[in-house]
Amino acid sequence: MTTPPKTTASATPQAAELRRLAEEKFRAAPQVPEDVAALSPEQTQRTLHELRVHQIELEMQNEELRQMQTQLNAARARYFDLYDLAPVGYVTLSEQGLILEANLTAATLLGATRGALVQQSLARFIHKDDQIIYYQHRKALFEKGPPHACELRMLNKDGTAFWAQLTANAAPGPSTSSGQAADGAPVCRIALSDITARKQAEQENMKQLDELRRWYAATLGREGRIGELKREVNALAARMGEPPPYGTQQK
Repeated sequence: MTTPPKTTASATPQAAELRRLAEEKFRAAPQVPEDVAALSPEQTQRTLHELRVHQIELEMQNEELRQMQTQLNAARARYFDLYDLAPVGYVTLSEQGLILEANLTAATLLGATRGALVQQSLARFIHKDDQIIYYQHRKALFEKGPPHACELRMLNKDGTAFWAQLTANAAPGPSTSSGQAADGAPVCRIALSDITARKQAEQENMKQLDELRRWYAATLGREGRIGELKREVNALAARMGEPPPYGTQQK
């Protein structure tokens, strides 16, 4: 009987374990005599048949593995497109407010790499004047449950402020692993949108509206003063026995 080759010292632990299991299975399997010529025609035919069937089984298993790998790669690509390349930032927070996961858009908004964001408190990126808004937002989310939205100012890593809308939802935590919340612990999933342009437009609109209000108030004041002057001129003309130049003025 031919003895399988020994595992080399350079093999990885996984390869060594696989070789050990294969050798055990090899020793337990019925052995083919080394002298193939000693086999009867029926034994030879049966042995060849078994080998061919086993080869086909291995080919089918390999094809199934290739298909599963292709599907896995496609699923990863879809996840990357839908999550990482989404136009909205996504972050997952622990109940303590620590960032467990962030997509590329969120990392870009906050001016940091995704790895640098993990285990950082999201509160450190909230403008100091809006910290109470963020605190109340998280408190209401974990106490009441339904999705909550708020608008506040955030800071990226270099201190530049921008307006953001946070839409959050509470959910059960994932299984325990590196950078993840404990099993069953609630987490907060936040969609983060940059609304700086919208806020600037709103502020500009409010500025124009205030200017219109001031102009309208000034115009009404001038019209009132003009009316008073016309009445005074008419009164003076009447005392002089002349017709009122501006007609009859209402009091």
